Amino acid sequence: MKEIVIASGNKGKVKEAQEILKDYYIIPIKDIGLDIDVEEDGSTFEENAIKKAETIAKELDRKMCIADDSGIEIEYLNGFPGVRTKRWHNGTDRERNLAIIEKLNGVQKEKRKIKFVTAIAVSDGNNTICEKGIIEGYVTEEPRGDNGFGFDEIFELDNGKTLAEISDEEKNRISARKIALDKIKKRLEEI
Repeated sequence: MKEIVIASGNKGKVKEAQEILKDYYIIPIKDIGLDIDVEEDGSTFEENAIKKAETIAKELDRKMCIADDSGIEIEYLNGFPGVRTKRWHNGTDRERNLAIIEKLNGVQKEKRKIKFVTAIAVSDGNNTICEKGIIEGYVTEEPRGDNGFGFDEIFELDNGKTLAEISDEEKNRISARKIALDKIKKRLEEI
């Protein structure tokens, strides 16, 4: 079974990658003792994911590496925060979510469109593939739900529920990460 090092220690990301990429042995980067911090200075999610995957693959002597970058884009705010999603606000998830809600104070629901974007890249240091997954919804007027993290409590789906109000199973079936991983799975033979 071919090995792929995943540039994440996040148990949820590792588990999802293992479930979707069943023909590969997914190894969390910390399990091989590599501690590398790749600066995410690209202007797109794809650039950041590719940079991480290629940098780490070269560091690992051309072993395959999978890396991602993800975030939200709010249409009314011209795509803000975009690639700066992780870096624009210091504070807890809840504090950041409340700051987003405040930026949209008084804005009608149909103008509160939000996208969750995940770009996933796989590289062996020579060859690289990258795919993107997107889900769309609306920013709520207040946080709702207890089953989630990050922006889940303010990301409302077309069914009226937030990502934090649905089960993990439902979320995993529709997530931007799942969409991107499914696309990657179909292209892995290219590496």
